[in-house]
Amino acid sequence: MVSEMLEIASQLSEDEKYEQAAKYYENILQTESDNIGIINDYGVTLQNLGHYNRALVMYDMILNLAPKNMNALVNKGSVLHTLGKYFEAISCYDIVLNIDKNNPIVLAYKGLCIGETGNIRLAIRYFKKALLIDNQCELAEISFKTAKCIMKSQ
Repeated sequence: MVSEMLEIASQLSEDEKYEQAAKYYENILQTESDNIGIINDYGVTLQNLGHYNRALVMYDMILNLAPKNMNALVNKGSVLHTLGKYFEAISCYDIVLNIDKNNPIVLAYKGLCIGETGNIRLAIRYFKKALLIDNQCELAEISFKTAKCIMKSQ
């Protein structure tokens, strides 16, 4: 029963029917309240709906169960970034980078947050490092080009 509901919730999310998916995840979590994967998927669904504070609650639930869960840390950082809480987001990304210092997407995310705080030069260093690790990291490539344009216009 739960696996069927989870399959439906996942498909609804894939089809960007987040409201419906959220209802399925809520029902599933009534019996699977400590399942980190399901909590994370529900958090992502809430995030996609723009329910950022509720998504943060989900990611914090995961981090209470598994303090170094990289998915929860990255997702929490993403929500905090969206909310303009750049230094808090950077803290999440730093924890991930202490576990996996060569994670190009997290390096790029951290660079974005740093750029938002006005330190474009340092942001560029993070984008470059991400690109050295993975020269096809699209986020780092686009962010690097954007940051270079900003530097030229200053």
